[in-house]
Amino acid sequence: MNDTVTIPKVEYERLCALEEDFADIRAALAVEARVGSGEEELIPADVVDRLIDGESPLRVWREFRNLTQADLSRASGVNRVQIVEIEAGRSSGSVRTLCRLTDVLSVAVDDIIP
Repeated sequence: MNDTVTIPKVEYERLCALEEDFADIRAALAVEARVGSGEEELIPADVVDRLIDGESPLRVWREFRNLTQADLSRASGVNRVQIVEIEAGRSSGSVRTLCRLTDVLSVAVDDIIP
């Protein structure tokens, strides 16, 4: 059976807009749930801006986590001088070193590679 309904175009557009709003609300609630469960984290705009501006990603994430270079060194087992060198861009660090740092910072290795 082929049922059809004819409605004014303005009403159709209103219903489409409501459907789009509902989809946006569902998406926002899903993100909110992931943030609430710790599955995702919100990153402040100033942190994102610093990363976009080309500042050392290791420094940005370290400072975002409220760690000094000495704190990060103790927690990761990476020499503080090596952290200084990576943050200054004079060294890239080995994969093993980067993994130890990212474990402490709770970020992916890609997040600290300039």
